[in-house]
Amino acid sequence: MPNENGNLKIVMAFGTFDGFHAGHEFFLKRACKLGNQLIVVVARDNTVKNVKGQYPSFDERQRMQQVKDSQIADKVILGYDNDKYKAIKKYRPSIIALGYDQFVFTYKLNKMIIDESMDTKIIRLDAYEPDIYKSSLIKLHNEEIEEEKS
Repeated sequence: MPNENGNLKIVMAFGTFDGFHAGHEFFLKRACKLGNQLIVVVARDNTVKNVKGQYPSFDERQRMQQVKDSQIADKVILGYDNDKYKAIKKYRPSIIALGYDQFVFTYKLNKMIIDESMDTKIIRLDAYEPDIYKSSLIKLHNEEIEEEKS
């Protein structure tokens, strides 16, 4: 949906979204407010393995569906294995919304934006209770509960 000037202001957000939780919801709702169309890029399983050293608890299709089920994003896509910036180049967002803890793939982001002659702003959003709503902490807590049961 275009803004008052008739321009589409696309916001793009990235993440693993392994076990969609309140922190993810907060992040995406904040990102959504930055424009009038939100595209969410869900990390591929192999990308998660390369970055975090292990595969996510939920596979990429399940994680993608969890984001879709939240009904926050206008479009939810899987990232690209062969070019980490391909979605940005394809959709040319006005804004890239980054979470407070997203640093992988961001180091050369400004250079890529300049090289592609894009007018894209990078905005880093605040965390929502990061001591509680962080996927790695939730996963660790769940593993501890399972260990206590056995």
